Amino acid sequence: MAGWTCQVGPRFYSFPDLKTLLARAAPVRSGDELAGVAARSAEERVAACRVLAEVPLAHFLEEWLIPPEQDAVTRALLEHHDPQAFAPVANLTVGEFRDWLLRFETNGPVLARLARGLLPEMAAAVSKLMRNQDLVLVASKCGVVTRFRNTLGLRGRFAVRIQPNHPTDEPRAIAASIVDGLGYGCGDAVIGINPATDNLANITRLLQLVDELIHRHEIPTQGCVLAHVTSQMEAIRRGAPLDLMFQSIAGTEKANSSFGITLPLLAEARAMTLDLKRGTVGNNVMYFETGQGSCLSANAHHGVDQQTLEARAYGVARLYEPLLVNTVVGFIGPEYLYDGRQIIRAGLEDHFCGKLLGLPMGCDVCYTNHAEADQDDMDTLLTLLATAGCNYVMGVPGADDVMLNYQSTSFHDAQYVRQLLGLRPAPEFEEWLWRHGVLDRQNRLCALPGGHRLLTAEDLNRCG
Repeated sequence: MAGWTCQVGPRFYSFPDLKTLLARAAPVRSGDELAGVAARSAEERVAACRVLAEVPLAHFLEEWLIPPEQDAVTRALLEHHDPQAFAPVANLTVGEFRDWLLRFETNGPVLARLARGLLPEMAAAVSKLMRNQDLVLVASKCGVVTRFRNTLGLRGRFAVRIQPNHPTDEPRAIAASIVDGLGYGCGDAVIGINPATDNLANITRLLQLVDELIHRHEIPTQGCVLAHVTSQMEAIRRGAPLDLMFQSIAGTEKANSSFGITLPLLAEARAMTLDLKRGTVGNNVMYFETGQGSCLSANAHHGVDQQTLEARAYGVARLYEPLLVNTVVGFIGPEYLYDGRQIIRAGLEDHFCGKLLGLPMGCDVCYTNHAEADQDDMDTLLTLLATAGCNYVMGVPGADDVMLNYQSTSFHDAQYVRQLLGLRPAPEFEEWLWRHGVLDRQNRLCALPGGHRLLTAEDLNRCG
């Protein structure tokens, strides 16, 4: 197909290829404007959406945004595409696909069977034609369940990662933050530390800290130190107690190269982690983080809009059957998502695309201090995502990450969501919270008594 033309009023708009059409149809965001791929007016955006609605889904199998001979991600996406799973929607246009997704009959099992038949670009395309309520409704129908030491993603459940970062990786301070989070009923997704320094001795020490707390108190959860994948692999070789293998990923080969990773390296890391056999109820061992704008910031976007590239990152994640995936939606900054409105929209898009592709999606509901956003915007996004069936969010002490210097969600924000929507922790973790008096049987927070065994000085001293 040699491009498209659309008339809106007296003007004609031309879109020479699918890459341009998708970029022009995307909602306004500063990153696409910075990259020079965004629509130049609201009218051009409307024209692009009208054209995009008429594009057959099957066309995405014929015109590649980034040619496979140039990009390992494209090759992997095409190699793992399932034509049989795609068959139910193969004859639909993008606009018809939107209508199909919103039908009563298109329920969770139907969407689960479809997931492997969708290319990420198809998910990105249909999201551009959807209102926020459409993104929420369809995502809410997509249940994705994963397991390691507990079961995540069950309907009616809402998990939280404890993120106990510290600017000097001081073990006692990190342990105190973990205990604080556990006291709010958080930590079922993972106890995940972003290390301030990525050296092997420090990574090993933090892995041992989390492992000791988990096993000493028999907590049915998993630990992770979010270091580079190669550092974690070396820690495994030296006997460190690693539960989940973490890595940030992106939607192009060039962007992943800037992270120091390749797809075969991720496969090797997964195999090493599986060999440890540390899971008790399942073997989903990978944890991935993503974010709109990462490809552009690495000058590796190939002229593709940032939300479509984000969806391609989910295609990468899907190859490795992860326990957890989350978009760190506002973390990269206002150069890519300028204000609260853009962050909210991006968070809903990311969650929708990830769930549609069959991933256990969470979200770091966050913003940087120089963005035109505030905690009220994050309350809005948090509420919308929880309504949409988001698997988990972050729990940061006071919502202020003192090491990474950005604003996220706090331990009590998770309690707000659980109370508001009647959501509960992961079942194995919930049982542990009941036994330890953190929650009562109605899942209300209890005041922990003085001298509670999770709050002893001995535990903190052992961490030192």
